[in-house]
Amino acid sequence: MSAFAEVAPGVHRFADTCNVYVVLPESGETGGGAVAIDFGSGDVLDHLEELGLTTLDAVLMTHHHRDQGQGLSRAVEAGIPVWVPPVEQDLFARADEMWSARALYNDYNLRQDRFSLLEPIPIAGTVPEYRTARFGGLNVTTVPTPGHTMGSVSYLIDRAGGRIAFTGDLIYAPGKVWSLASTQWSYTENEGPAMNVLSCHLLRDEEPDILLPSHGEPMADAHAALELLAERMSGYVDSRRTRAWDLHDWLERPFVRLTDHLLLNRTANSCSYVLLSDDGPALLIDYGYDMSTGWPAGTDRAARRPWLASLPALKRDYGVTEVEVVLATHYHDDHVAGINLLRDVEGTQVWLPENVEPIMADPMRTDLPCQWFEPIPADRVLPLGETVQWREYEITTHPLPGHTLYAAAFEFEVDGLLVLATGDQQAADGRLGVQREILNYQYRNRFRRDDYRASAALYRRIAPGLMITGHWQGREVDEEYLRLLEQQGDELARIHDELLPSDGLRPPTDGNLVLVEPFYLRTDAGAWLDYEVVVVNPFEEPRSVVARLVVPPGWSEPAPASTVAGAGETVRLQFRVQASAAPAKRQRLAADVTLGDARLGQAGDAVVDTL
Repeated sequence: MSAFAEVAPGVHRFADTCNVYVVLPESGETGGGAVAIDFGSGDVLDHLEELGLTTLDAVLMTHHHRDQGQGLSRAVEAGIPVWVPPVEQDLFARADEMWSARALYNDYNLRQDRFSLLEPIPIAGTVPEYRTARFGGLNVTTVPTPGHTMGSVSYLIDRAGGRIAFTGDLIYAPGKVWSLASTQWSYTENEGPAMNVLSCHLLRDEEPDILLPSHGEPMADAHAALELLAERMSGYVDSRRTRAWDLHDWLERPFVRLTDHLLLNRTANSCSYVLLSDDGPALLIDYGYDMSTGWPAGTDRAARRPWLASLPALKRDYGVTEVEVVLATHYHDDHVAGINLLRDVEGTQVWLPENVEPIMADPMRTDLPCQWFEPIPADRVLPLGETVQWREYEITTHPLPGHTLYAAAFEFEVDGLLVLATGDQQAADGRLGVQREILNYQYRNRFRRDDYRASAALYRRIAPGLMITGHWQGREVDEEYLRLLEQQGDELARIHDELLPSDGLRPPTDGNLVLVEPFYLRTDAGAWLDYEVVVVNPFEEPRSVVARLVVPPGWSEPAPASTVAGAGETVRLQFRVQASAAPAKRQRLAADVTLGDARLGQAGDAVVDTL
């Protein structure tokens, strides 16, 4: 008796810790062999000869849970490439780091990330979401379907006139899921069930004919099965909220018109804006987490989901032919996480302000919070203070330090209204005559005491009719509001002047007298590495600067470096050092600095993983 059951043309199910599907190329196809969807314990390899196979050309994983892939080491040993969802790649290739860093005490993270592999495995790469790629002898389309896990995907294969969807654990049976517990990602919240509803609707729109789940039986009426699950799960979501949440309405109407040609995406985690041209293309201002149902616990990659869930409605309802350009007000992940995906899928050009571009091009060089995991390179760099043309619009980029040093505001006129996009610079609730608003500064973002004075002066000079913000309702601008922001900027500077030293030195407000760059490297053992020690002279007179790079045991010892820094000047000292030949995780470096007769000690640090 065969260990396989044919559940669709050329698709054979192997019952294991999960359903492992071996998909054969259609007859007449050349240039590749069979592919497995998920892998279970790996025992499927012992039965391939029953299908006339000696090996597999690839394994495609729907998500990271151990029941899906606890035997993946067998695939690697057999030379079979393993392809995984982009969001969950670290839970395969760097599972050991999750285990070493995962909180255990006082743990509010309810995600089932500990249901990952016990040991890391090398992966061939990540599957391209929203696109079709060739694996073995098959053309496979990858669709993001978060719910069971944040990074889950489903795979679509067209076969014999029908469309087959391999759904992982998105759905178990019509109207049912394999696990509700897995959908709870953070304490008291229910982001996962809400994501499940959205995923059911989006997968339904792909018009699959049959659903093949990781647990459960094939579902021949795919549309009805997904509709029933979306309906039931919506009821579950509403049962845990104080008011009903119309997730289908999110998918149908994610955008709000601010003017005829300016839209706000109301479903995004941070505000994303759309500037419409008259001839079809659109420009986005910021693009982080589209259609976000909340923040799961944790800040690792597997807790963050970029996807393009609102774009079908944008194209359908507003005549958008392409998302031609995306701008970023600053580098924080909630504003930029989806930009690389937007570029890969839509061909969107990325235009970045000149003070933001270096941070996004090399995110771990500088010790800053809230950075995306990969570089986001610019297709065009926008000079500060200058105006560029996009379609019928003129867009001027202005420096906007405050929330972070590396931020910009975008000025443009649309439908007769002068608009200024200010990112996260300040909160705004949209009410005229508000008495007080909170200035959104964080010290580690490199805040300086006069930044909000500078931004208030910018606002007065531009005098926009509308300011659109990163997380709060847009604000009509009048004289009262401009005066309020000037007062707040002056008050903030005064507070810091009173609290910080002023006896012959003026230390930077962010506390960073010394920095080591790059802050984090992941590199080969024994590699030669170049470092800069960045030193601020806070004194009112020139000072000699002597810096010594403190390195881990077994590294080469670089000679100290010295220079002279003028009053208030920032200087950079160069070091070249060779890492130890022995691989090690989280090795620490420091810069021991002396400024004249002031010994700062080991005031700056950096971290290295050598492999």
